[in-house]
Amino acid sequence: MLCSAPMDASPSPAPSAHRTWRETWRLRSRQLRRLPLTMMITCLLLLLGSVQAAFQIGNNVYRSWTWTQETEQVRGRVAALQSDLHMLKDAEAAAQDPAYLQILARCQGFVRVGETVVVASGAPSTPPETCDSRRLP
Repeated sequence: MLCSAPMDASPSPAPSAHRTWRETWRLRSRQLRRLPLTMMITCLLLLLGSVQAAFQIGNNVYRSWTWTQETEQVRGRVAALQSDLHMLKDAEAAAQDPAYLQILARCQGFVRVGETVVVASGAPSTPPETCDSRRLP
């Protein structure tokens, strides 16, 4: 027998330094075995976060682009409505002016009382437009 301890004595526990080293080795080996799994999970989460960030950036770019287009369309409509409003205000002001109303009546072919209408023998059946007419919105 190689052991120097007496046979009748209970086996003595291993020295604490030796046991600590083995426990440390087992713990480290478990950690090393778990390390690739932990790194894979970490990389997967990082990849998922990157995909989500890329999606959010792309979504924000798309929303900005469509918002810019819609804003330009609305600005164009607002400008057209403002010009229509200006034209209507001018027409309203002109409708109150008797001189403008006389000009409109002459454009439509009306004459004053006492005036004589002279028509040439070679005149066309529909007279040419002598006044600029504006279409009101």
